[in-house]
Amino acid sequence: QVQLVESGGGLVQAGGSLRLSCAASGRTFSSYAMGWFRQAPGKEREFVATINWSGDNTVYTDSVKGRFTISRDNAKNTVYLQMNSLKPEDTAVYYCAAQWEHWTYSPDYWGQGTQVTVSS
Repeated sequence: QVQLVESGGGLVQAGGSLRLSCAASGRTFSSYAMGWFRQAPGKEREFVATINWSGDNTVYTDSVKGRFTISRDNAKNTVYLQMNSLKPEDTAVYYCAAQWEHWTYSPDYWGQGTQVTVSS
């Protein structure tokens, strides 16, 4: 069982930055691929980024490439999402997710979400 707790969301002006954190419980964090999803009001949840267990392989959805960076610190059981050059369309609830060993876009565990609001 893995519990995920996100933090770092908030209100920011367009062009600003935020860093989301996701703290994971358990002693097997390094065995999980980690990812971020987001859900805007009235829209379906969408994939944002993923990182493999060692941190040397990342994948991003096209709309955030060059602006967002996913990283992890296995010693701290934490995954991060650095978000730069934020746009109003990035407004959403952001969810952290974990999948055992290999990422196949079907997470085993989800966090509760953190709200990100970007004002124009």
